[in-house]
Amino acid sequence: MGMEPMDDMSLVEHLGELRKRIIWILIILVLGMVVGFFAAQPIIEYLKSTEPAASMSWHAFSLWDGISIYMKFAFIIALILALPMILYQIWSFVSPGLRPEERMATLRYIPIAVLLFLTGVAFAYYVIFPLAFNFTSTVTRSLNLVETYGVSQYFTFMFNIVLPMALLFELPVIVMFLTKLRILNPRLLRKIRKVAYFALIVVATLVTPPDFISDILVAIPLLLLYEFSVLLSGMIYRKQLAADAAWEADYSRTDPT
Repeated sequence: MGMEPMDDMSLVEHLGELRKRIIWILIILVLGMVVGFFAAQPIIEYLKSTEPAASMSWHAFSLWDGISIYMKFAFIIALILALPMILYQIWSFVSPGLRPEERMATLRYIPIAVLLFLTGVAFAYYVIFPLAFNFTSTVTRSLNLVETYGVSQYFTFMFNIVLPMALLFELPVIVMFLTKLRILNPRLLRKIRKVAYFALIVVATLVTPPDFISDILVAIPLLLLYEFSVLLSGMIYRKQLAADAAWEADYSRTDPT
């Protein structure tokens, strides 16, 4: 029953629906940018007033540095504010192919995804970023170099650490969603555990300074996120098996043959 709306749609209708969802996402982002323009400066001032930025002298090495950073902050603020509606538009596009109970279940993933993203931002900024900055600053001073950083270089360095880590914190939601669609299951996740661990450790070493302590501080939360994802996938998978067994039992009772 839940698959009929999707089956009845032609390719042109699918593309039309996708176009509508993309337009809505763009509109939401534009509205978020309006808010971002007003919120960017207070947030930049706050970040400049906290360590490690508080003890730095700020420089602009290009006439475009100030505008570039301001626009980046406005866009990131817009993205965070629009994230719930963007996820809802994605859900609206795929929901016709889901059964009614799956639609409601996956809709509940949206606030979880937003919460995990914000948790990833906080973890990356307050834990990983200071480690990375202090490590690079120590290396610079050990070479007897004068630290003169531009505002663009500082915040670009921060974005390159914070944003990838925030996206990695979405792993549990992605696993739950794919399990709900029966693409993943806990048995497969356990089977590829060693490969997943290796990939997450590689990611941890890429986004942190090249020292063992920093790598461990980032790798452990990522591995725990994977195990948490396996646990959530198992919960969903067991409910699916129970629902399938109940359907088969009901079908056996009603089958006249």
